[in-house]
Amino acid sequence: MKKLLFYIFALISISGFSQEKDQEKQELMALKKANNFVYEGNEKAVNNDFVSAEMAYRKALSQQATSVAGAYNLGTSYYQEGSYNEALYRLQQATKNATSKEEKHKAFHNIGNILMKENKCQEAVDAYKNALRNNPSDNETRYNLALAKKCAEDQKDEQQDDNKDDQNKDQNQDQNQDQNQDQNQDEQKDDQDKQDEGENKDDNQDQGDQDKKDGDEQKDDQGKPKEDKKDQGKGDDQKKDQQPPQPQPGQLSPQQVKNLLEAMNNQEQKVQEKINAEKQKGVKVQTEKDW
Repeated sequence: MKKLLFYIFALISISGFSQEKDQEKQELMALKKANNFVYEGNEKAVNNDFVSAEMAYRKALSQQATSVAGAYNLGTSYYQEGSYNEALYRLQQATKNATSKEEKHKAFHNIGNILMKENKCQEAVDAYKNALRNNPSDNETRYNLALAKKCAEDQKDEQQDDNKDDQNKDQNQDQNQDQNQDQNQDEQKDDQDKQDEGENKDDNQDQGDQDKKDGDEQKDDQGKPKEDKKDQGKGDDQKKDQQPPQPQPGQLSPQQVKNLLEAMNNQEQKVQEKINAEKQKGVKVQTEKDW
């Protein structure tokens, strides 16, 4: 029984060891194919055939997803084409799969270059610092770090200036709104005053027209004021009561006319009496003939 168990465990161990050997063999074959595709992609990239190079690097990653060379070279190819987003993604993938400091240094250095192209200066500073942590002696990375720091400071100052400008703009906008509100209130008040003034003007005009109409009615055809007949009659009566009528030049007063008529009547009566007396005496009276 013990021997049987021993043979069983021996067979299992041998089978497991064989499977591990097969898996290692497959991984080595995949790595070899991946490296071959990377080598092919490098040749295409040297000849500026980036499309073919990209296809080769993709094949390398399909054979071995953790291929640092495939991801790094594919990212570098995208960077040379100007496809910065794709390049950044592949280089970040290379930093995760990298096992050596040199591989990490190169990947972080190129990440910093991409971020500088996109004016992400503070993020580029962080990338260059990570590159220097893996290779502190790289002068090129150190120089790029200094440029990235200067760029980040300038952007920070610009951001502060923009914030101040925005604050000033908001303050000016608030002031303008207050001024516009006050101006609108003043304009509304002026409009109301003008409206009230216009209404008063219309009322005054209507009153003036009525006064003018009344004045015209009180004038005669010659434009002279008419006298109230009733008042005029009263005035005449009052004048009669107050003083006798005065004779006008070249005219006889009523009293003079009356006196004259009485004198004429008296004279005529005297003449008639004389004629009658002569008739009684039988004496003829001579009268002048009216020729």
